[in-house]
Amino acid sequence: MTQPSFWQQLKARIHSELPKREQLAEHRWLAPIAHRLTEHGLWHAKTESVARGVAIGLFWAFLLPVAQILVAAAHSVWWRANIPVAAGVTLITNPFTIGGWLWLAYQVGSVFIAPDAAAPAAEGWLGTLQALGWPTVLGMVLFAVCGAAAGYFGVKLFSRASLAWRIRRRALRQRTARAV
Repeated sequence: MTQPSFWQQLKARIHSELPKREQLAEHRWLAPIAHRLTEHGLWHAKTESVARGVAIGLFWAFLLPVAQILVAAAHSVWWRANIPVAAGVTLITNPFTIGGWLWLAYQVGSVFIAPDAAAPAAEGWLGTLQALGWPTVLGMVLFAVCGAAAGYFGVKLFSRASLAWRIRRRALRQRTARAV
């Protein structure tokens, strides 16, 4: 018998550590939405629910610097998206990458809104943050909307391309089997 690979072991460990949907449904704080948490599409990888989960996760990852996972999970229940995918995709923005993407959001936002550095409301770092705020907020909104749309349609496109590739591979196998 072969030894499971590192990734198989990691997947099994993560799967065993995560709470099951029945456990979440029994939690007292989640009781008002427990009937929705046990829906099949929220936990299984179907193309539409995964696409929605990616879109929701990217939207909230770029729009909120904190508590993205909770908000994404709540919206996944509302929009019937895959909860683990939405929660996992929010990790694209994390404490290691927040500086880079906020800087990039500022750069994108300042193309549309000129930063008002001439008249800061307060002195020091607070005034600088206020002057840089609106371009950064606009950049975050643009990243959230464009990222969600790109994620949704990217998953759909990948799914169709994968299906076409599998069909083509199956047809090739059938042709070679007939030729033999």
